[in-house]
Amino acid sequence: MKKYDYLIVGAGLFGCVFAHEMTKKGASCLVIEKRDHVGGNIYTEEIEGIQVHKYGAHIFHTSDREVWEYVNALTECNHYINSPIAIYKDELYNLPFNMNTFSKLWGIRTPQEAKDRIAAQIADLNITEPENLEEQALSLVGRDVYEKLVKGYTEKQWGRDCKELPAFIIKRLPLRFVYDNNYFNDPYQGIPKGGYTRLIEKLLEGSDVLLETDYFEFREDYPDIAAKTVYTGPLDAYFAYSLGVLQYRTVRFETEVLPVDNYQGNAVVNYTDREVPYTRIIEHKHFEFGTQPSTVISREYPEEWKPGMEPYYPINDEENETLAAQYRAMAEKETDTIFGGRLGTYRYYDMDKVIRAALDAVKKEQVSEIVGK
Repeated sequence: MKKYDYLIVGAGLFGCVFAHEMTKKGASCLVIEKRDHVGGNIYTEEIEGIQVHKYGAHIFHTSDREVWEYVNALTECNHYINSPIAIYKDELYNLPFNMNTFSKLWGIRTPQEAKDRIAAQIADLNITEPENLEEQALSLVGRDVYEKLVKGYTEKQWGRDCKELPAFIIKRLPLRFVYDNNYFNDPYQGIPKGGYTRLIEKLLEGSDVLLETDYFEFREDYPDIAAKTVYTGPLDAYFAYSLGVLQYRTVRFETEVLPVDNYQGNAVVNYTDREVPYTRIIEHKHFEFGTQPSTVISREYPEEWKPGMEPYYPINDEENETLAAQYRAMAEKETDTIFGGRLGTYRYYDMDKVIRAALDAVKKEQVSEIVGK
């Protein structure tokens, strides 16, 4: 094979932004991807004329104007605003926790009434030093919000009782005392028209791409393929799990095509009762205001992760963070490898932060020293 300036491991957002910027600077990039498609977890595939978020809902939102303009220069975003619904047993609530939520919970109308009700519940609990996630959440939002909208969802997400989870996992639970169902505070929000795959394909123009390619096997066969490597795979895998295995939660998706034009009336509906086995149902057409005669829904089932399964959410407890810090220290010594993305850094990132991190990584590179080697 020909030699490249950069071997980019993983065709997710970090790797693709890095490749796009480097090809603009004249560098040659080879992107390899273990899956049979590009895009990583933001990959969208068309089913029944609907862009389906195959690996869960991805809603682009940012306060970084440069990043927003960067994406829109490649593919236009629509004006979708995330306003999820929560269902607890036979009750329906607006999210995030706001005056619509509180009015439904308690039959009140004013912000002061809501504040007084929450403050009274917190005072009655008399929790001074929360010892677990349950006590931490109760001390932030009181019993009603916790029991109906936090407890069951969180226990499904983590696969264990809230009393067994450390308090620091929940640092804050935002309460909004306005009638506003906009989930994000960011001024820029939307979904790329035609799906995220279109954005990824634009980013990869000018790069060579190999799909269904395992990095570690590829490295054995072509150890000198590139001057530098950009690695976005699992951080511990890069070092052959030499210090131990980092833990994740994973998600199983159950996707179904339904012969109706509108199944649930909203893109995102959370199910906060623990007895319901899934955490939420996504109806994909609503991300792009679809008018197709049929619809596609996906149920999300969080599960325990085991090596070999797709890792989704890093478990940021003290044990895993200590181990990740040791791996990150090892990564810093790899002078010919750049580590990026959620797996390559063992951090959960929103999409805009991934793009910003990739742009920052490009700025740090002395491209003139690499090109032509």
